[in-house]
Amino acid sequence: MKEPIHNKKNLKPFRKELRKEMTSAEAFLWKELQHQKLEGRKFRRQHSIKSFIVDFYCPMERLIIELDGQVHLNALAEEKDRRREKELEAMGFTVLRFENKMVFENLDSVLMEITNIFREKDNE
Repeated sequence: MKEPIHNKKNLKPFRKELRKEMTSAEAFLWKELQHQKLEGRKFRRQHSIKSFIVDFYCPMERLIIELDGQVHLNALAEEKDRRREKELEAMGFTVLRFENKMVFENLDSVLMEITNIFREKDNE
């Protein structure tokens, strides 16, 4: 039997804490993603896949959305993000990454980019 990769029990306390302590950018985007507001797709926040906890996950599309704040804007963090992204993509997930600033200043563009992924997957 294959070991489950989603929402492992040992990460539950961390996921719960991250949901309680969402960044302002995460909370802002979550308002647009929750309750299937975006094209009827269900999103989960602070969802774990293997040992990674991703900001947002749409199971129907196997789509991961990550938001990056200041902490991600250095060479070490960027390299870690790239390795993580490659591993998730190798498992068949699509990863979209946005800077927090983009979410606040250009939300419509962010939402359009997400919906474009839906349309690309619909046409596959």
